[in-house]
This record gives sequence, structure tokens and C-alpha cells, in this order.
Amino acid sequence: MTDLSQIVKAYDVRGVVPDQWDEALAGLFGAAFAEVTGADAIVIGHDMRPSSPGLAGAFARGAAARGVDVTEIGLCSTDELYYASGALGLPGAMFTASHNPARYNGIKMCRAGAAPVGQDTGLADIRALVERWSEEGAPEPAATPGTIGRRDVLADYAAHLRSLVDLSGSRPLKVVVDAGNGMGGHTVPTVFAGLPLELDALYFELDGSFPNHEANPLDPKNIVDLQARVREVGADLGLAFDGDADRCFVVDEKGDPVSPSAITALVAARELAKHPGGTVIHNLITSWSVPEVVAELGGEAVRTRVGHSFIKEEMAQAGAIFGGEHSAHYYFRDFWNADTGMLAALHVLAALGGQQGTLSELVAQYDRYASSGEINSTVDDQAGRLAAIRAAHTGRPGVTLDELDGLTVTTADWWFNVRASNTEPLLRLNVEARDAATVDRVRDEALAIIRG
Repeated sequence: MTDLSQIVKAYDVRGVVPDQWDEALAGLFGAAFAEVTGADAIVIGHDMRPSSPGLAGAFARGAAARGVDVTEIGLCSTDELYYASGALGLPGAMFTASHNPARYNGIKMCRAGAAPVGQDTGLADIRALVERWSEEGAPEPAATPGTIGRRDVLADYAAHLRSLVDLSGSRPLKVVVDAGNGMGGHTVPTVFAGLPLELDALYFELDGSFPNHEANPLDPKNIVDLQARVREVGADLGLAFDGDADRCFVVDEKGDPVSPSAITALVAARELAKHPGGTVIHNLITSWSVPEVVAELGGEAVRTRVGHSFIKEEMAQAGAIFGGEHSAHYYFRDFWNADTGMLAALHVLAALGGQQGTLSELVAQYDRYASSGEINSTVDDQAGRLAAIRAAHTGRPGVTLDELDGLTVTTADWWFNVRASNTEPLLRLNVEARDAATVDRVRDEALAIIRG
């Protein structure tokens, strides 16, 4: 039997195809998803990876065998699948491995209205059923099998996004978009159609082998081409989407990366202008600038753990209008509390096009501190290294510690967070301070303990 612990993570299913999972297993996941959600109908989409159509089809057949009607929307971005789940009021499954290499694939699942399926909200139950059926054999088909039909929602998805951000008064902008051969190449042309934008397209051909670079803009080497193209053509900005196009990274007119924290603060400001006094969610490794901007504009900032299921849960509980993560996931109440990089991109375009300055000038007010970025260290004993950091800072004057997610150490002039990876023997370090020299010092001190 396949070791599901290797492919079922805290929030989704992801592994190497066919070494770790295949279409037979995908069929069991479809049946289990139908069983756990108790739905009469579901919606399924997939990305451009070679294995995605087969896995999605097997999942659909597994669900239909349990009596569930299936709507297949075919090629789509993850946020397009969330749109379908929200607009149609159906649980959904998206076949993608996001930014991971070509040999991987996975499933992101949600309940109706794009509500998350996490470890404590159905994923553990799905895993338990799949493990049982893998040993005992597939369950008996329902007396009346469900139907499998097709529906194209791309135009409706694009229209919904454009209804949320008004670019009618924007000055014309030249924008370079690097889709990384991922699903942005499918969605961007339709979403941007008719907007006052001159689009310069990089790597829009759908190709799950990622021939130009990995579809992971969080890695600086994967935005080099975008940066060069922005400078070459004199664009106003550049946008880079990851493989399933649910995250969007921004570079300014000089080709310099714009911090996702600055984008979070910018979008928060725009959402608070529409919803005065609203609540904005941010995870604990976003910049100090985010809660500062929210407070300055009369909103309420709520700090939460890293991870989309935590953000979505807090969004729902707090009735938040917006949420942002430093990984460039952006969540909107107007989008069923789900994350959509495309909607964040439209906000950036509208903010830039609504004034005459450059993007670097615009975001300067939201980018107030120096930071290290995320630094990963391979360690043999995650708990032991975290304990050593805690011991080194406990009792120091002016230092506070909290363990909302990993360990965060804070002073008046700097903070750092260290978190253990759930899937690898890594500790992840993020440092922020009032100046770069302090970032370097705090980073080096923390790494000296982490790396022993």
C-alpha cells in the first residue's frame, strides 16, 4: 500500500507521479472526498502538468461512482477553481502541484464556498478512508452513479474579478507578465482583456515540464528574466505567477522585487478605503509595516499563524475584509475568503494607474523596514535547536517571546521568527529590523544557534 503520510500534508495531497501516487489512488481520493463532504455535486479543475488530466478524470470517476454529480471545468488556475466553488456553491478539487517540479502533482480540496479542507476539517478523514480502501478494496458503487459534465467558467471568473477592481480611470500601463509556462498563461489574457494595459507576455505557453524556469517566483533566480524584460522594454511593472497562478509576485519599474508585505499593506489600504474600520489578517512573518498601516487607516490588524487554512479560518471568524501572507498569498472577503493572486495584481495595477508616480515611489510608504527574507537551515533536531534559541533569549531585558507559530523573538528595534517545516528537516528563519546592519547582526546570531 502507498504510504499516504508521504503525500498527504497538512492542507493538501502532493507527491511524485506515479512513484508515490497514480490514477487508481486518485479514484479512491475522489470517492473519499464525496463521502466526507456528503455533497450531491462537486467541481473539479486541473493545471497543465502532463499527469493532471488523467488524475482529475480518475478523481471524477471515483466521486461519480459514489453517486455524486461532477462538473469538470478543465484547465484552470487554483483561484479559478475557488471561484467555481464559490459561485456554484460546490465542494471543489484542484489538481496541481503549484510551484513544485514537473514530476510532482497534487490535489487542493475545498468545501462549498471555497472553505478550506485542512487536517482537522476533513483531510484526515479522507486519508483514513483511502488507507482503508487501499487495503480492503474500493467501496461498492452507489445504486445510481453520478454524472460527469463539462463547464467553462473562465469568462465568468474574469468578469467577477474585474467587477471587484475598477480600472476604468487608470492611465495606460505597460506590464510584463511572466507566467512561467503555468496557468497564468491561460487566465491573464482573459482577465486583462479590455483593460488599459499593454501586455508583454513571457512564457505563456502551457507546458508542465517548465522549460524556461521553475514556476516558483519566490526563488530569486526564477524572476531574473522578468526583471531583465521590465528594464529592457521600460515597463511600468512586472508580474510573476506561480505554476497554478494563485500567487502573484511584483517587480517595480526598475526590475526590483516588491516585498509581498508591501503589497499586503497597499491592498489593505485600498480595501479599508472601501470598508472603513475593517479587519485585516496578516501572518506573523509579514512586516511590521502591515499592522502599522492598518492601524493608521483605522482598521484592526489580526496576527495569525502561517498557512492558508489558518488564514481562511481567521478570515471567517473575524469577518475580515482582507488577508495577506509574506509568501504572496492574498485573501479577499469578496472572493469567498480564498486566495487569489490575480485580484491582488488588479489592485496593484489600479493603485499605480490611478496616480502619476512610479511603482517604486508608490510602495515606498509601505516598505518601511529591512528584512532578511526566509532562510532555510537543515537541522537534525528541530525541537532542540528551537529550545536553544529560546534559552538564549529568555530573560533578556526588552525581549519578548511568543510561540504562536514556532518561536518569535521581539525587541523594540528588531524581531525574528524561527519555524519548523512540517515536511522537511528544516528550520525557517525570518528577520526584520529598522536597518540592514541590524538585520545582518541578528540573522548571524540566530543562525549560529540554529546551525550549531
